[in-house]
Amino acid sequence: MIIFNADLDNTLIYSYKHDIGPAKRNVEIYQGREVSFITDKTYELLQKVKKEMLIVPTSTRTIEQYERIDLGIGNFKYALVCNGGVLLVDGVKDERWYQESLRLVSLSAAAINTASKILEGDFRRKFELRLIENLFIFTKCNEPEKVVFDLKAQLNTDLVDVFNNGEKVYVMPSSLNKGAAIGRLRAMLKPDFVVAAGDSEFDISMVVKADRGFVPDGFKKKYGVDEEIHEVGSNSIFSEAVLEECIKIKAELS
Repeated sequence: MIIFNADLDNTLIYSYKHDIGPAKRNVEIYQGREVSFITDKTYELLQKVKKEMLIVPTSTRTIEQYERIDLGIGNFKYALVCNGGVLLVDGVKDERWYQESLRLVSLSAAAINTASKILEGDFRRKFELRLIENLFIFTKCNEPEKVVFDLKAQLNTDLVDVFNNGEKVYVMPSSLNKGAAIGRLRAMLKPDFVVAAGDSEFDISMVVKADRGFVPDGFKKKYGVDEEIHEVGSNSIFSEAVLEECIKIKAELS
């Protein structure tokens, strides 16, 4: 069995703000608006890959945000959401997995509480502060890079990771990352090979820990990654390049 742990946003699917050309399909509707798309070629490749690999969407999205997505290729047996803190099995939250996640993040609880208090009083915050599944905190800020810098200076970064993705700011327990999640899933399902793909700082631990990890062109320089991961998509859309690599891997391992 080959597992393909695939990040969603900007890896398989793209916001309406991202130009992926006219040949595309809507995969997410939010508040009556079409907000996310995949290319027609991605749709075709996904169907082929799903026949050959166990695709496991692996996202920082919440359960609710994940459930808005319909790639049009049928349901997925497994999905990792909330940065790997929640495992969905046939769409249902796996309680044993979740309780283990809570145990793993417990050492970071005090640092998360400190971060919450800091952000509550930060004049740059422009959105409510959300505690996601009692695992991590999220908000939106003006000057997000400066907010992240200030948080890192005040928090124990051995216990928490602080990220921003555009205006979104996250404070995550260090133990809650996609790399740890795919390690847990590997121990549970015992696959022969794990492929992973992602485009952001959240995905570094995952693509590094996989047997074969894929990132967009320029990723290693942008994030200072020295590990052996593969940059693809310099001449094509990342989602299409990654799925084509999956098909090559299946042929290589057959």
